[in-house]
Amino acid sequence: QVQLVELGGGLVQAGGSLRLSCAASGRTSSMYRMGWFRQAPGEEREFVAAVLQSVSNTYYADSVKGRFTIFRINAKNTVYLQMNSLKAEDTAVYYCAAGPAYSGSSSDTRKYDYWGPGIQVTVSS
Repeated sequence: QVQLVELGGGLVQAGGSLRLSCAASGRTSSMYRMGWFRQAPGEEREFVAAVLQSVSNTYYADSVKGRFTIFRINAKNTVYLQMNSLKAEDTAVYYCAAGPAYSGSSSDTRKYDYWGPGIQVTVSS
């Protein structure tokens, strides 16, 4: 059992920055893959970014490449999402996710067994 809790959401102006964090507890040894997804009102949940336990292995959705950075501190069981140059289109509930799978695409929600409750990020224009 793994529990994930997101922190750091809020309201920010377009062009601004925000950092999300996700603290994990429980059987954290199973968190080979950690990532962020988001879901805007009326939209499907979409992949944002992911990082493997080898912290050099990161993956990003095309929509956030060059603007968002994901990193994790394994000793603290925490993953972060640094969001820069935010756009109104980034407004969504952001979900932290983790999973044990060693294979498959990090953008596939089925590769994640554990999910946080979500946190609101609102970018105003």
